[in-house]
Amino acid sequence: MDPISAVSEELAEIEGQINDIFRALSNGFQKLEKIKDANRQSRQLEELTDKMRDCKSLIKDFDREVKSLESGNDANTNRMLNDRRQSMVKELNSYVALKKKYSSNLASNNKRVDLFDGPGEEHMEENVLLASNMSNQELMDKGNSMMDDTDQAIERGKKIVQETINVGTDTSAALKAQTEQMSRVVNELDSIHFSLKKASKLVKEIGRQVATDKCIMAFLVLIVIGVIAIIIVKIVNPNNKDIRDIPGLAPPAMTRRLLWKDY
Repeated sequence: MDPISAVSEELAEIEGQINDIFRALSNGFQKLEKIKDANRQSRQLEELTDKMRDCKSLIKDFDREVKSLESGNDANTNRMLNDRRQSMVKELNSYVALKKKYSSNLASNNKRVDLFDGPGEEHMEENVLLASNMSNQELMDKGNSMMDDTDQAIERGKKIVQETINVGTDTSAALKAQTEQMSRVVNELDSIHFSLKKASKLVKEIGRQVATDKCIMAFLVLIVIGVIAIIIVKIVNPNNKDIRDIPGLAPPAMTRRLLWKDY
């Protein structure tokens, strides 16, 4: 059984995490030696630096836990825990030294690249020789030409800025016009909605009137049918005293008999 596990499970867990980081750092630096691209080396160093920062934080946690358990442990156990902590610190410092070494090499390589990419001494000497061979008038003409080129570049920049402002103004005006158009569309939709509600109400009123008219027509039809039925009954059975004569539709019975006698 691991002696640290016998002292504290939390210490053993922290030690396990630290050992995992140490293995990752070892593999990371071995991988770094095989990388030739400067950008990839820089990214790899950043990842390793993050791991070292995590490892440092875990070692501090290990130290705090050791101090909290120090009063309850014997001298040999405290010595063993302190030795383990010091070995962790030494191993972490070795990786920190490796990181500084690779960072220094990477920085020096970048400086050499910048020097090679910059203007060479030969070009600078050529420019000095050309200037020394030119007369004062030629130098003034050259300077004026350079100033004219600069002024033209400034004017082109002003035109670009003005065109940008004009485009922005046109865009703002177009957006304003579209906003007003949308507002008008919304108002028209509100008007249409109101008209539809009004039309729906009118249709309901017309429907109620039609229903009333149908009831009246049905009542009139019933009255006409009743009158026709009375007339038919009077014609078929004119002596029926239970049904009174309808005024204006038939003459009295005596009148009809007198008329037959005259003929």
